[in-house]
Amino acid sequence: MTTLKTILYFSIFNYPVTKDQIFEFSTYDDLRIIEKEIDFLMSRKIIFKINDFYLKTNSNDLVKRRIKANKRAKTIMPKALKVSKLIARFPFVEGVALSGSLSKGIFHNNDDVDFFIITSANRLWIARTLLILYKKICLLNSKKYFCINYFIGIDDLEIAEKNKFTAMEIATLMPTQGEMVFKEFIRLNYWIKNYFPNKEIEENFRFVANIQKPIITKLIEALLNNKFGHVLDEFLRKITLHRWRTKFKFLPEKDFKVAMKSTKNVSKHHPQNFQKKVIESLNENYFQVKKKYKITLEPEHA
Repeated sequence: MTTLKTILYFSIFNYPVTKDQIFEFSTYDDLRIIEKEIDFLMSRKIIFKINDFYLKTNSNDLVKRRIKANKRAKTIMPKALKVSKLIARFPFVEGVALSGSLSKGIFHNNDDVDFFIITSANRLWIARTLLILYKKICLLNSKKYFCINYFIGIDDLEIAEKNKFTAMEIATLMPTQGEMVFKEFIRLNYWIKNYFPNKEIEENFRFVANIQKPIITKLIEALLNNKFGHVLDEFLRKITLHRWRTKFKFLPEKDFKVAMKSTKNVSKHHPQNFQKKVIESLNENYFQVKKKYKITLEPEHA
């Protein structure tokens, strides 16, 4: 019942989906199977159809909300591309991609523009610190169009957490700077095809460009391409980790290691542990479907 699983996933975000999107994020290789499941689910009023959209709740307001968010995303995109180009000019940044809601063609009034950043080997924390300083000083700590909460190093591109949520985030990631880096990233995370074999990843690369580094950036990189650069990077990692452990001490250790991952090659700043919340919400939806309609859906893992 992949059709229902897909609709339930997007329902967490109050996002109605089209038949093509259901197919795109399903494991079926035949659209006719999805059409049969849709007919069955609609006949039992488990899902509803409004215009060309399918959703768990029979709400025209949600359809209007989606259409409005899609239009707003198109308006925001030029600014997001401009900011991503700026990020790519910073030292040790090897690749930039849009993530979060905007990468899925959605942007609500309260959304941020999220960026996923790939850095040079052993220089992740220098790159991150410079970008955070820019945000705090030049943007007065505003993250509306500059939310940089996920960094990985170029020598460790495979995502460790493999589940439906991370597969969705990777499958919808929209590279904007550093084409070859992201092609390698997708190659090393091709496990997402186990979740979404129909997703055409190549279409996500339509905005990608090659990084153009200014002379000052190249000079800084050259000056820190030595033992001192290694020491500085590790120092910045340790002081950041110490600050996060103090600030987010309410997080259980198990959750902290995932939501605030702070290794040599990975930096995540997700204090709300959104990944866990989404998986838990999805499994709760599965449970309610089983309880109400006697349909069993295999639970997801975080």
